[in-house]
Amino acid sequence: MHIDFEKSGGMVPAIAQDAATGQVLMMAWMNKEAFDETVRTKRAVYFSRSRNKLWRKGEESGNVQEVKEIFVDCDADTILLKVHQIGGAACHEGYASCFFRRLDDGQLTVIGKRIFDPKQVYKK
Repeated sequence: MHIDFEKSGGMVPAIAQDAATGQVLMMAWMNKEAFDETVRTKRAVYFSRSRNKLWRKGEESGNVQEVKEIFVDCDADTILLKVHQIGGAACHEGYASCFFRRLDDGQLTVIGKRIFDPKQVYKK
């Protein structure tokens, strides 16, 4: 399988979508190593640009993503993961989806329900 990691400097966007509901949960980056580990383990692994290392989703929070299906777009430079989100929250701010705010009349409105308190989960 060919994914064009070099088109974007070694990383491609990876979108996580709830396999059961279709809700878009998050977007992160994958390099080849993260993609290969994801395929091998069936657990979502991303590349953290801020920490400059692999980020195994849920390694701190326990909210891992079991990968059910993997899709690659027509240009081979974007990955879609259909996942089962364990723990109910994909967002590090404690929401089910990172897309918990909607733009209403020029203002962002929180429409999601917080599932956990990030201060309690990420104690660093």
